[in-house]
Amino acid sequence: MTFWPAVIMLFLVMDPLGNIPIFISVLSDVDEKRRRRILIRELVIALFIMLCFLFFGNRLMNAMSISSPALSIAGGIILFIIAIRMIFPIRHRALMGDNPDSEPFIVPLAIPLVAGPSTIVTVMLMSSNEPNRLLDWLVVVIIAWLASAVILLFSDILSKVFRKRGLAAMERLMGMILTTIAVEMFLKGLATFFRNSG
Repeated sequence: MTFWPAVIMLFLVMDPLGNIPIFISVLSDVDEKRRRRILIRELVIALFIMLCFLFFGNRLMNAMSISSPALSIAGGIILFIIAIRMIFPIRHRALMGDNPDSEPFIVPLAIPLVAGPSTIVTVMLMSSNEPNRLLDWLVVVIIAWLASAVILLFSDILSKVFRKRGLAAMERLMGMILTTIAVEMFLKGLATFFRNSG
């Protein structure tokens, strides 16, 4: 995978536009002065988690005897499900558990909204398929994370500018692009598997 397509794919998987309404909802009861600090903290935690899987995900795969084609096929399936949910969104249930008025910490903002399963799988796929390009993948993760962070930090403004329908339309467009990426990833995984088994 080349550099910029990897950036675009990871950005689409992180789905910052789709997360705007959820972030606003989760932080609605938090004091405005603390809201930005909490958001920055959660974004930094998410970046740390993504980098952990970027650098150590390969070792985890080897320890669990997971092959690269298997991860590629699983990643394609997960991305496809995420893309379908972006195109046909479902109403999100409460994300704060039994204590909705508490300040969010790690869950649900850092995990699973920013560094969710699909994001982690995508990062692991990049590092496992081409481990000799870890520096490239590090830059990819940082650029995609920065783009998502900027969108989420200005979520209040973007929500007022685009409103719900505008955000929904953009998310569906991103979902359609992600669908093709997911199918391509799935097919590549299958091709690699049959080539190795043959």
